[in-house]
Amino acid sequence: MPVNTNRDLNYRLYVQKIDGFTRTPFQSEFRQYMLIRTGNVEQARRNFAERRKNFWEGKGQLSDDPLRNGIYHFVTAIAVIGRLCVEGGLGHDETYTLGDIYIRRADKCTSMEEILDLFEEMIVDYATRMRALRKHNIYSYHIRRCVDYIYEHLHEKLTVNELAEYTGLSPSYLSKLFLKETGTTIKDFVLRAKIETTKNMLRYSDLSYLEISLSLGFSSQSAFISVFRKYCGMTPKQFRDSMQEDALGG
Repeated sequence: MPVNTNRDLNYRLYVQKIDGFTRTPFQSEFRQYMLIRTGNVEQARRNFAERRKNFWEGKGQLSDDPLRNGIYHFVTAIAVIGRLCVEGGLGHDETYTLGDIYIRRADKCTSMEEILDLFEEMIVDYATRMRALRKHNIYSYHIRRCVDYIYEHLHEKLTVNELAEYTGLSPSYLSKLFLKETGTTIKDFVLRAKIETTKNMLRYSDLSYLEISLSLGFSSQSAFISVFRKYCGMTPKQFRDSMQEDALGG
């Protein structure tokens, strides 16, 4: 017979409310994970440095022992990051073997500071591998800079003129060079990058379609849905529902 967890759940929710505990919003965790998946090494490093001093605030209690609690959170993060990196193109065996290595190292940590050091190392390691993967078939300096800028500013409405100014090229020359080296236009590349990010947000968060559209720089929710349907052949709702059915084995 399965254990009825309702009594424990209601008690824990009551204690958390009395203690004023506020769990870290998933959106915040997810933004950090997406920095890793897109290979944004420096921003991922900066974000972790900012969060480090209050890193454990908003984290659930997975063990009564603080050190073991930290290790459990590390393992949970590895699981999510690994899944996102595999979906981003990192090799399955490479991803999960790397995760095994880090989990074994975490198991030997003797202080919370060691765990935090390992968190930072792990984040930078995965992000660096994803950046290298993303640049595998992109050769010129200007196009590498352009792609980096795109992934770092997916939340904005990017334009060719803005990218041209950043790379120091004329809009027309940048467009031709980008098409030659990537096989796609800048506009199409940007939209596909946004759609791939959207898919993960639909899979792993309960953010509304409006919140997702705003976070990725779409002009409106209807524009977001239209673009998603064009590239995926279904609406965001249909995609999210299909992911939930797959998770349930439906």
